[in-house]
Amino acid sequence: MADLPFVISREDWSLHRQGQMDQERHQARIREAIRANLADIVSDEAIIASDGRKVVRLPIRVLREYRFRLDWQKQPRVGEADGPVRPGEPVGRPGRAAEAAGGSGAGDEAGEDWFETDVPLEELEELLFAELSLPHLEPKQEPHLTVLHHEWRDVRRQGLYANIDKKRTLLEAMKRNRLAGRPPLAGIRREDLRFRTWDEAEIPGASAVLIIMMDTSGSMGTGEKYIARSLCHWMVRFLRTRYERVKLHFVAHTTEAKEMDEESFFTRGESGGTRCSSAYEYALQLIDRRYPPDRHNLYAFHFSDGDNLISDNPRAVALLRKLLERCALVGYGQIETQPQYLSMPYYQPNTLLTLFREEIDHPRFVTALIRDRSEIYAALRAFFPRPGAGERGAG
Repeated sequence: MADLPFVISREDWSLHRQGQMDQERHQARIREAIRANLADIVSDEAIIASDGRKVVRLPIRVLREYRFRLDWQKQPRVGEADGPVRPGEPVGRPGRAAEAAGGSGAGDEAGEDWFETDVPLEELEELLFAELSLPHLEPKQEPHLTVLHHEWRDVRRQGLYANIDKKRTLLEAMKRNRLAGRPPLAGIRREDLRFRTWDEAEIPGASAVLIIMMDTSGSMGTGEKYIARSLCHWMVRFLRTRYERVKLHFVAHTTEAKEMDEESFFTRGESGGTRCSSAYEYALQLIDRRYPPDRHNLYAFHFSDGDNLISDNPRAVALLRKLLERCALVGYGQIETQPQYLSMPYYQPNTLLTLFREEIDHPRFVTALIRDRSEIYAALRAFFPRPGAGERGAG
């Protein structure tokens, strides 16, 4: 009987990972879609009104798999034009019948497939907040501002089996067996076991205090108040997600300023005139009474539509300069959702943004002009820039 040929077969293990690879590509496309639509997602009213446990539905292009097809040079081409093609003519132009009708008409070519996917709000916040940071945050000299940090610092012979150090245990067993003249992997005994242990280390903490001020007067319409509250909503979510020691104060003002709880700040509305200096005066009193600048990182943000009593402007500028002396950063966001008034010939721009940019030149004073919901994300990046990014203003 003739000897059978000896055949060596090798299994392609990459095929076993195909499902995982496809899943990773799918997740990468989802993250890419989120980054490309952050400006629209941030301004979504359904997300802002959520309780933090909802998911976001995003449209994602279908990820097509590679496939074999016939050589395109040996088959009729489709979808380019319905007649002679001239150099420089755009591909996919409307048909002549549609052009004669004066419109684009109904298309006769296949488009891209889309589907909606659910993305947890926590994952969305992770991508959004990766672009943000609290600027000029410094450790302050206050004894009780320390944070407990757990570190794996030691290896011991006793401990929990969940914390066993496999590598050190194996090394101890190999050394003991070799000294006894046995093979290295002759067995593991109880005295060979090593366990990792952790200690609590105290590191200096940074205390941050944010004073968020918002104009709630009658000049702030529904659109302006929505944008202002949207900005405040994402600011609060960002700070509470990324920082442990942050204290928040919510101040609403018309001609007078008063501090509110968080729920009232985001739901209540008022009417009346506007005197922005009242909010700055309240913030200064709060700082002087409770938060010495040498012990706390202070931040103040103000959102308004720009209207203010003309007689109050000098006082507002003077108080804002005092805030800059105490705070690590002061931000002002002006919301203008009715640009049609700006084009009127009799309209004279007398807004706080124009006044502040002319009167105040300070490296830690940041301004942002928000004209619609799509600019909320740009304002967030202006107020909370990453290290090394510009901090002067947006809009």
